[in-house]
Amino acid sequence: MSLAVLSSRALFGLRVWPVQVEVHVGSGLPAFSIVGLPGAGVRESRERVRSALLSSGFEFPAGRITANLAPADLPKDSGRFDLPIALGVLLASGQVADARGLAPDVRHYVLAGELSLTGSIVPADAALAIALSVVRDDPQAVLIMAPAAAGAAARVPGLKVLAAGGLDEVVAHFAGQAGLPIATPARDEPVDEPPAPCLSDVRGQAAARRALELAAAGGHGLLMSGCPGVGKSMLARRLPGLLPPLSAEQALEVAAVHGLARSRLSLSRVPPFRAPHHGASMPALVGGGARPRPGEISLAHHGVLFLDELPEFGRQALEALREPLETGCVTVARAAGSCTFPARFQLVAAMNPCPCGWFGHPHPRRECRCSREAVARYRARISGPLLDRIDLHVGLGAEAAWLDAPPGEASAPIRERVRAARDRQLTRQGCLNADLDGAALDRHGAPDAEGQALLLRAAAAWGWSARAVRRAQRVARTLADLDGGDRVEAVHMAQAIQYRPDADA
Repeated sequence: MSLAVLSSRALFGLRVWPVQVEVHVGSGLPAFSIVGLPGAGVRESRERVRSALLSSGFEFPAGRITANLAPADLPKDSGRFDLPIALGVLLASGQVADARGLAPDVRHYVLAGELSLTGSIVPADAALAIALSVVRDDPQAVLIMAPAAAGAAARVPGLKVLAAGGLDEVVAHFAGQAGLPIATPARDEPVDEPPAPCLSDVRGQAAARRALELAAAGGHGLLMSGCPGVGKSMLARRLPGLLPPLSAEQALEVAAVHGLARSRLSLSRVPPFRAPHHGASMPALVGGGARPRPGEISLAHHGVLFLDELPEFGRQALEALREPLETGCVTVARAAGSCTFPARFQLVAAMNPCPCGWFGHPHPRRECRCSREAVARYRARISGPLLDRIDLHVGLGAEAAWLDAPPGEASAPIRERVRAARDRQLTRQGCLNADLDGAALDRHGAPDAEGQALLLRAAAAWGWSARAVRRAQRVARTLADLDGGDRVEAVHMAQAIQYRPDADA
């Protein structure tokens, strides 16, 4: 046999593409060529494959070897093609045969793994993303990876994954000499993480606490404004403690995204919490690079993105958040192609009312020194369309007697109310209220006659856009769910209106 065809996967962003690895061994002057738009990491496979074959006790064919990675117009990088190329060389040169002396059937196998010079297999990047793609494309396929990567891939339900520590083990498996072990789902190693901060640490700020519970119950975005030290960051960091744990499917999605950025190796049911510095660039927030990588909004998928000092972020970076807030995903376009990353995150932001932080908040020893023009310029750093996409706007005032206030309600009972409200939403409409739109919002979130009249008057008084009206309806629906009501009433709509920025003007 002078030609072998195997299957592997190429990765572009979070998109995984099937790749056929075709290896031909022919006569002629010794040469080893890899074609099919290989990147630098793939071109280096020639030296790794040669050394791995010799170190594993196999012969390297003294002829012309050509490895084609099809389709040829798809960019390919990373060392995950080492294993299929090496096995292809052995199959094409006749060094691997089953007990009957025939070439083994490799049609339903998918191989991904980098080879060391000794022939051992190094875990491939993005094992979860590859596994999710394989089980979606061919539920009968068998995936072969290094043990560490195989354990991660085995977490995907319905996929058979084999763990191979070296090239010689893979050859023995296909030769029928010793089968590869079936990988078991990896167990997360215990991590000494501090317990989630409790909301009882926040004294006072009853209105902000209520808004935080409302945001958690419906998945709404939240913007808190107030002078320095009133507890904005403290409140925001306690939001993850109010959220229910991720489902198994959500945890897999989060782990797959974090696997691309190599920022998380464990599968966790805890919603991610990301808090980038305000100096973060637009690619750092939304993703980018020559080989697109997920940004902070994708790393916060199914979790919380906290932007402290919101006006200090670059205007371009903030404006890039507008589409993901609406669609729940972000598309990064490059010359080689475009890739889409999931970005269904919950935005929580905090800001001061002015550059010095004391505008509108009288203090016995501190007063605002900013001119009205400076205040206007500061607030204008956040565009109206972005503010329009944030459901809840809350102002926090300085409370002089907060030291004498008793501890607030703990996170645990609030988390139970949030869970009950979310269960009600998922049972009724299949999604959180923040994701309701169109006919579904009209069907499940329409207020009663008095509430509808109140909403229309508010929209006319402040010139609300259709988006602002819809967002007020969603917040009112969540308020009704927290109260256990089946219908949105006028009292819920009145409260929802108070969370719009114009209502505070």
